[in-house]
Amino acid sequence: MPLENEKSSFLLSKLSGLVLIVVGFLVAASGYRAESTGYIVGGIVLLAIGIAILARKVINRNPAA
Repeated sequence: MPLENEKSSFLLSKLSGLVLIVVGFLVAASGYRAESTGYIVGGIVLLAIGIAILARKVINRNPAA
């Protein structure tokens, strides 16, 4: 059973990954609407970071057999 510290760390990184995905999508969408390449790229970068954080958590949680 995971320790309390591990649980909070897992929850914090999972939550930060989800927040980055949502914020990245919103920034990219507003950049698309304003026709601003910088905002679109920034939003895509935030999306990629959020997805990478969540993917890393899933991979670490499910070790190879």
